[in-house]
Amino acid sequence: MSTLTACALGPLAYRDGLRLQAALARERAEGRTGDWLLFPDHPPVLTVGRGGKAGSLIAPRETLEAMGIECFEVARGGDITWHGPGQLVGYTIFDLTRQGRDLHRFLRTLEAVLIQTLAGYGIEGLRVPGRTGVWVEGAKIASIGVAVRRWVSYHGVALNVCPDLDFFKLIHPCGLSGIEMTSVASRLGDRAPGQ
Repeated sequence: MSTLTACALGPLAYRDGLRLQAALARERAEGRTGDWLLFPDHPPVLTVGRGGKAGSLIAPRETLEAMGIECFEVARGGDITWHGPGQLVGYTIFDLTRQGRDLHRFLRTLEAVLIQTLAGYGIEGLRVPGRTGVWVEGAKIASIGVAVRRWVSYHGVALNVCPDLDFFKLIHPCGLSGIEMTSVASRLGDRAPGQ
């Protein structure tokens, strides 16, 4: 199947998003569905990928619990990141066989799509050699972390549209100490699109 279905899911608990991705990735690998691009709206949550390092989480677990923030260890690449209100999260359930089974090419394609999207708003997004994601004037605006099973991708991208960037102070985003996170809203002010 070569159909791409895009779906705005609305409010969705992170654990339910994980179950949905797993089910669709399995269906895609078995050829029972096409590719999917899912847009969930998650409550504040931290996710730690396969590259997670001790020390990437700055805030004590008690602080996270008091704030109602869950932390999940997941199968995607990368280290720790935050998802929540004001962030456009896109889960990419894609058959990479049709893309030559080239994960690095797929990651670069995701970066290119994010860079083109930002350009549409007059923001110059850039790649940084050796670092996956999209950057604006030295600050990170979009994170990418995918997993692949049976050559089907899942997990995906997170573009900071208008989140409370203070949530990123709970972590070393992507395991990078001293990194500054930015958003479309911080770059455009009142000209920024709403979430």
